[in-house]
Order: sequence, then structure tokens, then C-alpha cells
Amino acid sequence: RARAAAAAAVHAAWQPLLAAGSRPEPRRSLERLVVRAEIALAAPGDTDPARLRSWARDLRGTKPVPRPAPGPAADELLGVEIELAAGQARPTSRLRPLLPLALRTALGCALAGHVSLALGVGRPYWALVTAAALYQANITLTWSRGVQRVVGNLVGVLLFAAVAPLAHLGPAALVLCCLAFNFGAEALISRNYWLGSVCVTPMALLITEFTGFQEPGGLMTDRLVDTLVGAFVGFAAAVAVTNRRAGDRIEDALDTADRARAHAERLIAAERPGPAALESARRRLAAALVELRATADAAAGEWWQRALPEERVMLAEQAGHRTLAATVRRQGPHLLEGARA
Repeated sequence: RARAAAAAAVHAAWQPLLAAGSRPEPRRSLERLVVRAEIALAAPGDTDPARLRSWARDLRGTKPVPRPAPGPAADELLGVEIELAAGQARPTSRLRPLLPLALRTALGCALAGHVSLALGVGRPYWALVTAAALYQANITLTWSRGVQRVVGNLVGVLLFAAVAPLAHLGPAALVLCCLAFNFGAEALISRNYWLGSVCVTPMALLITEFTGFQEPGGLMTDRLVDTLVGAFVGFAAAVAVTNRRAGDRIEDALDTADRARAHAERLIAAERPGPAALESARRRLAAALVELRATADAAAGEWWQRALPEERVMLAEQAGHRTLAATVRRQGPHLLEGARA
């Protein structure tokens, strides 16, 4: 149980590290620490427990991130860099469980719209839009998006109440307020969803007044009710439509990654592997690791699942990253420099 918990912790640590875009030195240091944790899990006798505990204490405190030397982590970190490059160059839309997501969206939007109509809310399409905005790759991310949506809309309604008197001074003031909120939404929505919602909500309320100024209290009430209805009904639909096959997809992704790694290792061991064949094997392995990561992330956030093979996923990724590094070194210094760049 302790080994499985450690594997799950290492897997969870890789998720934010691989999801972020830029890779400054503190993040690279975190990657080296996670690789050291993988090595400790795979070969406890080859690690220094005292040093590991010291790094852990420094991470929990306010000191700078510890910077261990690359050492045995160099090969795997190079493989991680190759995987990241492959993930950026390769679309991953086919990796998503599209059928459960489509069913959740259709059911949630339909029910949210009907419930809003039954309650007599003036603009039921706001409930439908709220429900549609919730759905992510798994139930955990959907819940997180729902909380952000509700909080952002609540703060946005309060912000609308503050700026409504200013916007009602005239058409020019209304247009300027909408432009300001549109700028804020564009600047924030891709960085932080709930902050973006804070700007989107008052902008949506102000746009409804282009045909004539309206009583703010009614608009605010409709928006709040529709937000709560859309979030509650939409999340209930996500819970009702389970994704029971997410665990099966991990097994398929593990088999694909193992086959790709074995094929690449055979070419590396060959006396004179063809450059085209080696490059094809490298790309195939990198794509398989990207698919394994996306599949494992999606399954980890679903409910009503059997125990996921976190340790197998971790070991497959660890071995795959080292094989990727070996293929780059086998292909020559020029490609090695390109992968590091």
C-alpha cells in the first residue's frame, strides 16, 4: 500500500509539471527532484534517505527549491523534454473520451434549460451556457470548473451592480464599460478561468442593455439563478453519465507504450539502424507517452473507478523517457542539441 501511495504521489507531481508551459530553472529543479523520487521508489537501496528527507523539508519551507545535480536523472529528464515537444506538436483531441463528454453535455444542457424555463427565469439560455461551460475531461476537472464558474459569476454580478450607474449615464459610457470588461476577459480567461468569468459576467449583463437600459435587480437575479441552476444540473448530469471505460483505456495506452519502447530499443541495439526508422520509432514512442499521460490524467479524475495502476504508469513513463533519451543520443549530437533547445 505504501508503494502504491508513493507511485500515486509521483504521478500526481508530474501532472502540473508537464501541464505548465514555460520551464524556468526552479521547475527544472522540481523535475529533477521528482525523478529522484522515482529512482528511490524503483531502487530504495541506491538512495540516501537522509538527503531525500532534507530535500523534502526544504520544499515544505520557504527556502529556494533544492537544486540536485542531474546525475542519474539526466536521461529521464531529456526524455521528458522530448515528450513535451511531441505533445505540443501533436493534437490530442482523439485522446479524450468523447462519447461520455458528449452525453454529459447534451443531457446537462437540456436539463438546465428545462429547469430554468420551469422556474420562470427570464433568460434560460444563461443556464444552458453555464452547464455547457462546465464539462472537462473528467469529473474532477468538471467540479473545479463549476466552482470557478459560480464564484466568478457571483463576483461578476456584484461588479455589475457597482458599474451599472456609470454605464447608465449614456450609450458612450455603456460601450466603454463593455470594452473594458472585454479587454479584461481576453487578458484573464486563458490564465485563470474564474477571474475571466468575473469580467465576462458584467459584460454579458451590459450587452443585454444595448436595446435599452433595464432594471439592474432583475438582470442580477436572472443571472444568479441561471448560474446556480446550470452549475447544479450540469454537474449532476456529469455524475449520472459515468465513464467506466477510462480504466480500460489506461491498459491499452500502457500496451501501446510498451510496444513502442520495445521497438525503439531493438533499433537502438541494432548495429546500423536506418536513420529514418530510428526517427520514426522515436516519434512513435513520444506519441505513445503523450497518449499514456493524457489517458492516465483523464482516468484519475473519474469517480466510480477501480484502482488505477499508478505504479505501472510511473514505471512505463520512466522507462520510456530513458529510451527516448537513448534514441536521441543514438541519432547524433545535432538532434540531441535540437531536443534540448
